[in-house]
Amino acid sequence: MNVGVAHSEVNPNTRVMNSRGIWLTYALGVGMLHVVLLSIPFFSVPVVWTLTNILHNFGMYVFMHAVKGTPFETPDQGKARLLTHWEQLDYGVQFTSSRKFFTISPIILYFLASFYTKYDTTHFVVNTVSLLSVLIPKLPQLHGVRIFGINKY
Repeated sequence: MNVGVAHSEVNPNTRVMNSRGIWLTYALGVGMLHVVLLSIPFFSVPVVWTLTNILHNFGMYVFMHAVKGTPFETPDQGKARLLTHWEQLDYGVQFTSSRKFFTISPIILYFLASFYTKYDTTHFVVNTVSLLSVLIPKLPQLHGVRIFGINKY
């Protein structure tokens, strides 16, 4: 029984990334992170782009692929508590507009970071590893995979 619940969704976590203005808010948040890092006087521009990329990808990995469950009380009998936010997004339907946006955004940030670091070898390797750390968990083949002997479903 959900007393005082104002939403009609079984799991509101599945629709939050399709809500109005979330993509703009996300882009502005990444932009603000970059501006804050640029305001630190002893960081060069290539270091700031690499840090922006790393911090963004770390946050995305933790929020989308590491943390399981929902911040809401859901009447789904505990099914959502075993799923990451990425697996809950759009009820698990692949290749929706939100999934495409959240797959393409780290790639665009990677290209920007690579361009502004002038493809320096160290920055390039760090940015590539960071990009792969958020792209590989998004692959549809990895949904429901047993990790360390624990079945995700």
